[in-house]
Amino acid sequence: MKALVRRPSPRLNEGIVTYVERRPVDVELARAQWAAYVQALEDAGWETVEAPPADESPDGVFVEDAVVVYERIAVVTRPGVEARRSETVGVEAAVAELGYAVERIEEPGTLDGGDVLKVRDTVYIGLSGRTNAEGARQLRELLTPLGATVVEVPVAGVLHLKSAVTALPDGSILGYPPLVPEALRSDFVAVPEESGAHVVLLRGGKLMLAADCPRTAELVAARGYDPVVVDISEFQKREGCVTCLSVRLRRATYA
Repeated sequence: MKALVRRPSPRLNEGIVTYVERRPVDVELARAQWAAYVQALEDAGWETVEAPPADESPDGVFVEDAVVVYERIAVVTRPGVEARRSETVGVEAAVAELGYAVERIEEPGTLDGGDVLKVRDTVYIGLSGRTNAEGARQLRELLTPLGATVVEVPVAGVLHLKSAVTALPDGSILGYPPLVPEALRSDFVAVPEESGAHVVLLRGGKLMLAADCPRTAELVAARGYDPVVVDISEFQKREGCVTCLSVRLRRATYA
């Protein structure tokens, strides 16, 4: 199994913020945290593949937003912020080299990968400030023939759908109650910290979480999972989370 990553830009401090207060980023610390994140993936059995650097793109490290992978298709996105659209070029080259069939979201559609949550054969698409209805429609047309059930979820108050919820290996939706979209509130696992809503399924029951949600780590451990904790504080200052720093490349059940 492979995981696509991209090293931080030296301009990370200039990255976009929407729902958080702007705070200065320590770029050197961010580089060290990124290296530790990559090491955690590799320690869990993932082979990491680096997309070409995007040094002129402050948010390029958030590689998840540039591509959605389902089965053997890689859908290159069209980010909702025009300044981020150049980030997709190197990512497209990387997934094509890995053998994926490449599709693209076309104008006037917009789609950020952070708005796409895969749970078994269901694909939730967040309709957010970054992903519009046309982008969701195009993704649905690409994934439905592969057997996916696509569900659109209105998102408010957070950057992306996966800023609010992710999924546990058993298919349960994990979320911080004040931020969970109305459409997903009927049945979800509530976490006590906002960043606890973000988990990355590794393998062998391991789940990656950020270091600032220790009570959530205890919660998932009590449910039988093995927490892998990483410090990503500098990326959180730019609304990043553990999910958006990589794209896990496999015949996905969850991503």
